[in-house]
Amino acid sequence: MSDERIRDARLLDRIMSADAAAAFIEPGTTVAMSGFTGSGYPKAVPLALAQRIEQRHAQGEPFQIRLLTGASTAPELDGALAKVDGLALRLPFQSDPDARKRINDGTLEYIDAHLSHVAQHAWFGFYGEIDTAVIEVSAIREDGALVPSTSVGNNKTWLDLAKKVILEVNDWQPAGVEGMHDIYYGTALPPHRRPIPLVHPDDRIGETALRCDPAKVVAVVRTHGPDRNSPFNPADECSRQIAAHLIEFLQHEVKAGRLPPNLLPLQSGVGNIPNAVLAGLAASGFRDLTAFTEVIQDGMLDLLHEGILTSASCTGFALSPEANERFKRDIDFYRQRIVMRTQEISNHPELVRRLGCIGMNGMVEADLYGNVNSTHIMGTRIQNGIGGSGDFARNGFLSIFLSPSTAKGGSISSIVPMVSHVDHTEHDVSIIVTEQGLADLRGLSPKQRARQIIAHCAHPDFRDALQDYFARACRDSYGKHTPHLLPEALSWHQRWLDTGTMRP
Repeated sequence: MSDERIRDARLLDRIMSADAAAAFIEPGTTVAMSGFTGSGYPKAVPLALAQRIEQRHAQGEPFQIRLLTGASTAPELDGALAKVDGLALRLPFQSDPDARKRINDGTLEYIDAHLSHVAQHAWFGFYGEIDTAVIEVSAIREDGALVPSTSVGNNKTWLDLAKKVILEVNDWQPAGVEGMHDIYYGTALPPHRRPIPLVHPDDRIGETALRCDPAKVVAVVRTHGPDRNSPFNPADECSRQIAAHLIEFLQHEVKAGRLPPNLLPLQSGVGNIPNAVLAGLAASGFRDLTAFTEVIQDGMLDLLHEGILTSASCTGFALSPEANERFKRDIDFYRQRIVMRTQEISNHPELVRRLGCIGMNGMVEADLYGNVNSTHIMGTRIQNGIGGSGDFARNGFLSIFLSPSTAKGGSISSIVPMVSHVDHTEHDVSIIVTEQGLADLRGLSPKQRARQIIAHCAHPDFRDALQDYFARACRDSYGKHTPHLLPEALSWHQRWLDTGTMRP
């Protein structure tokens, strides 16, 4: 790596190995790292730290840290530290199988938080003092300003609050990413807040780099490593059916005058179903679309390339390896169309409400009345976390949840009498879509919602059982506003735990 990536002469004498940098991190401290859905996370220092922790454990010495990030990261960070039992606490989102196992067996404490809340909670000290920030950047400017790489996340807050800063300068990341970021320094804590001057999704209201006091930088580590995201599978028939139902609904809303022809700013969760929806939008003739979202994945990159999406605002990427290479190759093109922000702006509830975002997110299950569980399997085992779905569900113009109607080879119904864990209440859910159809819940009472969900979203193998439960609940429930048979409400989940199927 040439010094073109490290242009602040004051920091040249702090360049060192990842092992030397990791030695600055002490047991029992709170460490904040960059990273958002497998992009922009530090690649070398966490691995070196994991090795150091493993060595200390072999000597019988305790060594764990409390880890904060923007969202999920990758095997070199979450995976490496979880494998060596190096984490005492993790927040606000994760997707690593080793971390998930430890969370679910009770050996790793986990705080599943709305992504828009994390920066504010950190400033108020709910997570304790942040000892060290480990941040990946693509370059350090002459004045010490830090050019982020492929995610921004909570990096601004981590740099502001940390006592010590370790920088990884990754020259695998394209130099051309410089200028793509918009770091807003106008936020404040209550009661001193003022309006955020963002009116359109592509507005630029901040700076193109992060501020950092050079005196806090204790180490600079040169790296050359790729972001790691799993490749997306081609859309299957189920995903295409879900996408078709949603696109037909959006077309209907345009005809009814409730949406403009170019829709409203899109927010899309990560996965194969959202990618299928994005592909379907292009095939259906929608044009001049915009996005105000957390993550840009392959489908949005395709829409930008085709000119169907005119601009996209995000805080990070979740690109397949092939899309990553295309992004790097065509970086000059994408820099004119993508704005990367801190997640306290990309997920800001007031902005989501004011811009009128269309939120499209996945779910684990929904119940008869429209309550959605997006985080827990059988009510107790965390899968990943709520992420930013709550920021967009509560505040978006349309709150859409997407899922196949069954899981685990048809043994689990995604539509159940009562969800085993509630992330999004019935008050925050507008639309539920499965491959069976779409239920528009707007303007409906609880019993009206139940009839729509059973008729349009439930799999035929479970529809009669749901109808039977609902009919008996309407007859025998203690109250008739939201009818439930409490002894049976979660019996489907218990039946699966006992027998391996929800089928009666």
